Amino acid sequence: MLERIAVKRYAESFMELARQDIGVDKAVEEFKNLKGAIIRDNPDFLGFLENPGISFTEKCAFIDKVLNVDFSDITRHFLKLLVQKGRIDRLADIAEYIRFNYSHGRRTEALLKISSLFDLKLIKDIEDRLERKFGKKFKFYIDLDADILGGIQVIIGNTVLDGSLRKRLNELRARLMNIKV
Repeated sequence: MLERIAVKRYAESFMELARQDIGVDKAVEEFKNLKGAIIRDNPDFLGFLENPGISFTEKCAFIDKVLNVDFSDITRHFLKLLVQKGRIDRLADIAEYIRFNYSHGRRTEALLKISSLFDLKLIKDIEDRLERKFGKKFKFYIDLDADILGGIQVIIGNTVLDGSLRKRLNELRARLMNIKV
């Protein structure tokens, strides 16, 4: 729980500064690139920055050398701050938070999995309820997935809201397996 709070605070602080310096869209784009090209495709990058045997000065020089061309000064300074505060291990979470909360002009991507075609009015009702619940606007993608058997499943970033029949059957199976006769 405390880690989530720290992630949110760092991300929101960065975005407040970025809004004034490079703009929200550029900041989001840089963090998408950072997460994709650097964190996911280059696990040694974070390993180097997390290594306690390497000095802070060397880590800062490394950040400047690797990210000099494609990333703004504010992003590089933010990474140095994370290194200095011992929070560089939360970089992927911060990047995901920024992507989730600031992409699409404040619209968040959401995947709605359904087993069969729904009436458009029902889909709009689901969308409205989720927007009220989360307090944000969504850009919905719909996926017909017969594997869920019935009901719906909503995937928003790393959050999965599962109201599918498959989940309910699996839960029922688990409960029945635990009953001692």
